Amino acid sequence: EVQLVESGGGLVQPGGSLRLSCVASGFTFSSVTMNWVRQAPGKRLEWVSFITTLGTTAYADSVKGRFTISRDNAKNTLYLQMNSLKTEDTGVYYCQYNGQKGQGTQVTVQP
Repeated sequence: EVQLVESGGGLVQPGGSLRLSCVASGFTFSSVTMNWVRQAPGKRLEWVSFITTLGTTAYADSVKGRFTISRDNAKNTLYLQMNSLKTEDTGVYYCQYNGQKGQGTQVTVQP
């Protein structure tokens, strides 16, 4: 059974930083591309970033230059380092594999 458990969210002021984590189990983590997606209040799910098995990364334009995705295959863990946070980054963040996601972690950016 695939399990994805996100953590690391919280309340932060604009310009602040957070590091999200996602612990994966139930599949061969090192062999798959992983994604971060997010959902702002009242909005659709939005893709944020992915990382391939070879470490190739891509980012949505809205987060490029501020967020960094990484993975630790030995720990079956996906990360998202978020810097220079903006109020529009507020939302629930999920890691995603094969269309499945975890329970999410709430990120709130406000003065």
